[in-house]
Amino acid sequence: MGTMGLALPWETKISTVARQREPRVEPSEDRMNRSQSAVPLVSVGAASEDTELATRCLAGDLTGYERLYALQGARMKNVARNLLGSASDAEDAVQETFLKVQRSITSFRGQSSFVTWTYRILINTCYDVRRSRMRKKEVSSEPSENEEAPRPEPRAPGAHPSLRMALERALAGLTKHQRDVFLLYEVEGFHHAEIAGMLEITETASKNTLFQAKKNLRQVLEPPRSPSAAGAR
Repeated sequence: MGTMGLALPWETKISTVARQREPRVEPSEDRMNRSQSAVPLVSVGAASEDTELATRCLAGDLTGYERLYALQGARMKNVARNLLGSASDAEDAVQETFLKVQRSITSFRGQSSFVTWTYRILINTCYDVRRSRMRKKEVSSEPSENEEAPRPEPRAPGAHPSLRMALERALAGLTKHQRDVFLLYEVEGFHHAEIAGMLEITETASKNTLFQAKKNLRQVLEPPRSPSAAGAR
């Protein structure tokens, strides 16, 4: 997918990934390690508002969509930017998502929260953009510069550029599925139940994918131990 401009505190995230030697993630351990800043898409207190949003949108009330954008628009753009690596593509993906939500609102059955359903449409829209990029590269003998993912946009002024680039290179080595789960969980702060709803997988699959992504990142980011250091242990 190329390089991406990720909206996260680089030095903290890199050092966390590089230092941790954790066992397989279990639900109890996952709750202990979860960042306190991670906010669920729909908390218990916001469940009624989620229902109200769904009701308004199902009734064709444009104020429902306006409220949805006011609450989730900025976060949706962050998700799209981190999945696509481009601020302009992220804007387009969010706009397309709201059009799709309006066109397919009657298919919402309440099996997940309305907001989670909206994010699922957003992620599928981003996947469509990815596939479109791949098709363009396949039919083009010499891909133009416009088809390449943009260079990272600095989001944390104090972060060291070399650390940011190191993590981006490491992320590029993950599978798309691993990278998406890692970004949604570690960067965007979603919970596994929310990620499961967005990607249409189980919570266990989300946790296992995150575990494998972190394992692969550590293998790339951790400096190799010298024989003398290994023998001293």
